[in-house]
Amino acid sequence: MNKIILTSICIIFACNSIFGQSNDQKYAEDVKSVDSIINAYYDVVSGSSSEPWEFERDKYIHSKNAVITRLDENGKAESHTLEAEYIPIGLSPKEDFHEKELKRMVSKFGNIAQVWSAFEIRTNPKIESDIRGLNSIQLHYENGRWWIDSWTCEMESDKNTLLIEFLKKE
Repeated sequence: MNKIILTSICIIFACNSIFGQSNDQKYAEDVKSVDSIINAYYDVVSGSSSEPWEFERDKYIHSKNAVITRLDENGKAESHTLEAEYIPIGLSPKEDFHEKELKRMVSKFGNIAQVWSAFEIRTNPKIESDIRGLNSIQLHYENGRWWIDSWTCEMESDKNTLLIEFLKKE
């Protein structure tokens, strides 16, 4: 009987140490560098319909007051908070969705960074797509980690060929 109780206690402590990790422990690798946080940024939104949304991880890589801006094909901007981003996502069933980064350019000065990142949207991670866009991502470094403060996205269109020019740049 004592062995069963002792084994149960060990299992509880093992589960607490595995599942009771803080976000700082779980996602520390995601925020240690500009490259790692941008990789996490794409990883969070990508996945199959059977995988759960990673809201906790997404919130962890963004600063508290992060702003998201999308430009439509006419260049009109629509901005909102990260929490507002989750509302339509949480209301609709998850579909296979993969954002694959095509090219990245990073500029850093002190504790701030600007990342230009071209991407394409795929329903299958192995099949290329012609749905492409460009992200402008602003970050800052504070308390030993990187934070995403804002990002702006514009999709490629007949009116907007800047993405083609960006991909050609060395």
